[in-house]
Amino acid sequence: MRKATLLLFVLALAAGAADAARTAEPYKVPRTPHGHPDLQGVWTNTSLTWLVRPPIFKGLVATPQEEAMMLEGFRRMAGDLLAEHVDPNLPAPPVVKNAPQADVLEMDLRLARIDGQPRSSLIVEPADGRPPLTPAGKAATEAWDRSKGYADPEARPNEERCLTSIGLIEGPPMLNGGFNSHYQIVQTKDHVAIYVEMNHDVRIIRLTDRSRPHPSVTPWMGDSVGWWEGDTLVVETTHLNPKGAYVGGLTGGFAYSPQAKVVERFTRKARDMFLYEFTVEDPVTFSKPWRAELPFRPAAGPIYEYACHEGNYSLPNILRGARVQEAEAASAAAKPAP
Repeated sequence: MRKATLLLFVLALAAGAADAARTAEPYKVPRTPHGHPDLQGVWTNTSLTWLVRPPIFKGLVATPQEEAMMLEGFRRMAGDLLAEHVDPNLPAPPVVKNAPQADVLEMDLRLARIDGQPRSSLIVEPADGRPPLTPAGKAATEAWDRSKGYADPEARPNEERCLTSIGLIEGPPMLNGGFNSHYQIVQTKDHVAIYVEMNHDVRIIRLTDRSRPHPSVTPWMGDSVGWWEGDTLVVETTHLNPKGAYVGGLTGGFAYSPQAKVVERFTRKARDMFLYEFTVEDPVTFSKPWRAELPFRPAAGPIYEYACHEGNYSLPNILRGARVQEAEAASAAAKPAP
């Protein structure tokens, strides 16, 4: 009896050691039939981490107190926006079961986490979490932040015309937005395609013919070529369209010049995460290259249609309003002074 009990004890210890060994095994990257690391699937990158570090944070890794302050600030901002459109005298709404999920619930209402650490900004270099803007870059970014006017169709922003997403989060670089931030990656031997929920665009990254000349046209998302460095997909993009020369969204942004180059790195780190890094080089806009990183996590698919009103059916009314304002200004100017 004692021998049987001892044998069971030894077997239990062996089983426990085997489980511990399996747990300690490093993550094994899944691979496609072509042998490349498998990045395929539907992913999202939402979080409350901004591109540029807010002043409430002291360093790259946020403390629990700083993260709590960030979340409280977000709640207050959301509450203030809702309060602008809610009559405080109305009774409470009825309880609804199985209500559809609101867009805002797509977000991860936490700071982005890399290696378990909450990040205070996407920018990691420079160490202060701010892009090193030149005077020209600062002026260009401020110009893009201002309203474009209503006088002619060329003055209206691209996202309003459904030409690009809000803030050009389709990339490169692919920043975290507040909603519709899903990306589906599909791989073949020679190409990687990234289908972007907003504005239902597809980035095509070629993995062959890297020496092929760039096209004479400048697509909204530029011309991207990629290659594998070990288990990391590296993508270099140039020839970005100067008319779409602003990348931003919920987290802030920056303008860029025709000389801009973006280098992205995709590295599968776990079953439920790949690390996305990017470096921006632009001698006109920035005094030196700068780098950022953020995690992508699996998202429930499929991606549904992003129903943007193609061509902006409201544009005739927008321009008609501008003509009315011009006529009123001309009439006022023609009246004799009292």
